[in-house]
Amino acid sequence: MSAGSTTSLLGTFLFRGASAALLALVLASCSTTAGKDQITTGSIPKSSRPMDTMNSGDLAQATATFGKAYDANPKDRDAGVNYANALRMSGRNDQALAVMQQVAINNPSDRGVLAAYGKAQAAAGQLEQALATIDRAQTPDRPDWRLVSAEGAILDQLGRSTDARGKYRDALVLAPNEPTILSNLGMSYVLTGDLKNAETYLRSAAAQPATDSRVRQNLALVVGLQGRFAEAEQIARHELTPQQANANVAYLRGMLVQRNSWQRLAASSGTKKAVQ
Repeated sequence: MSAGSTTSLLGTFLFRGASAALLALVLASCSTTAGKDQITTGSIPKSSRPMDTMNSGDLAQATATFGKAYDANPKDRDAGVNYANALRMSGRNDQALAVMQQVAINNPSDRGVLAAYGKAQAAAGQLEQALATIDRAQTPDRPDWRLVSAEGAILDQLGRSTDARGKYRDALVLAPNEPTILSNLGMSYVLTGDLKNAETYLRSAAAQPATDSRVRQNLALVVGLQGRFAEAEQIARHELTPQQANANVAYLRGMLVQRNSWQRLAASSGTKKAVQ
């Protein structure tokens, strides 16, 4: 994965571990100001882009822009949420959490703020607190599938895979065939070493019209871990630039030629991870 690219989840998964990748994908779908980690500013080309598609330069620019807006008016809800998201995507999790704590104090009943606050807590390793915050953001009579799925992601990181999969299936009742949920259900099986079930759900996710390249990169990883590298390479190259694809394929190849690749991957999921 190129140093400036944040487009593919495969590099994130391999470098940071399974739990981090799982949270990166699921928690990115939690509702904030626009339903995902997205920025709106005239300083960024085309004005609106998901943060996880930005290179390091654009992300640094976005962080500076929202930081100035937040400093000018710390009570500006949107500036605070966007600034915290940018900080978190940059790996500055403690700073992101501090910003979201203040935003949540000023907006204690705002569902979008609570969702973003829970995301920041999870990224900072406060998993139990994150579950409680996301539960507060949920409305029982109008449940949000993104929040239900986010609960599943946190439960997976806590090692409660059965409970996590129950949440994903609840989310699928609310949003049938939603690729984000299907992908995270697949990744849940990756965390427990069940690669066949993982592949089933990831293939279903990749087949949905609204899917994105991150889902396909996760599928490529699972296929590769089962020894079908030629197929994994073909999947990994889909919808990526040649530079991104070559970098991902090279890293995947290096990972899979080692006999203990799965053991290393599984072990890495048990350590403390940063959430992208």
